[in-house]
Amino acid sequence: ISYPISSLILIALTVFCLTFMVIRSFWKQIPKGLKRLPGPRGYPLIGNVLELRSNPHLTLTQMSQTYGDVMQIQIGTRPVLVLSGLDTIKQALVKQGEDFMGRPDLYSFHHIGDGQSLTFSTDSGEVWRARRKLAQNALKTFSVSPSPNSSSTCLLEEHVSKEADYLVMKFLQLMEEEKRFDPYRYMVVSVANVICAMCFGKHYDHDDQELLSIVNLNNEFGEVAASGCLKGSDVHRVSD
Repeated sequence: ISYPISSLILIALTVFCLTFMVIRSFWKQIPKGLKRLPGPRGYPLIGNVLELRSNPHLTLTQMSQTYGDVMQIQIGTRPVLVLSGLDTIKQALVKQGEDFMGRPDLYSFHHIGDGQSLTFSTDSGEVWRARRKLAQNALKTFSVSPSPNSSSTCLLEEHVSKEADYLVMKFLQLMEEEKRFDPYRYMVVSVANVICAMCFGKHYDHDDQELLSIVNLNNEFGEVAASGCLKGSDVHRVSD
């Protein structure tokens, strides 16, 4: 079946207009009197997701050198404010903490811990404040001296000192046996061991399978998050 050229042109224009209207309806309008923050222009519907790739922290660092310490990118059709530099971050999180304490309502945040995680929760109201206060009070308990005869000033220092001594012994042992080694894995396990000692009151050996499984799960989560899988789900959800 052949169609007249005029009909094909009309269909093409109609599709273009509808697509433009859909994209424009998703695009966030800047209120009058305000200017758009500096930042890279994104693609329709997906924004700057393709530019972030698997190392978003490096890409954002490069972008900040071009657009400054305060810039805007697009994740899907959602505008995202990116802050760089110690002074800028201190101004936002310390001096204007109440204004910047919220979290975006992303699909990945709901996927992680059903949205109930203190870190990934989208709630910035009274529930979030109560959780933060509870976490702060829990951390304060580790600022108390363990005993009058202890050389450490607090429980946290005691846990860190014990793990540091163990780590030095482990490094010396590895150097004697293997002559060289990658310290990254042992450093990560040591940090996890301090956290476990604080939370569970138990120190694990570096070869303990239970501790290694926790560390491996954490590494897998980091790899998935960095690979763009969660970013992709956020883009599709935002664009729906």
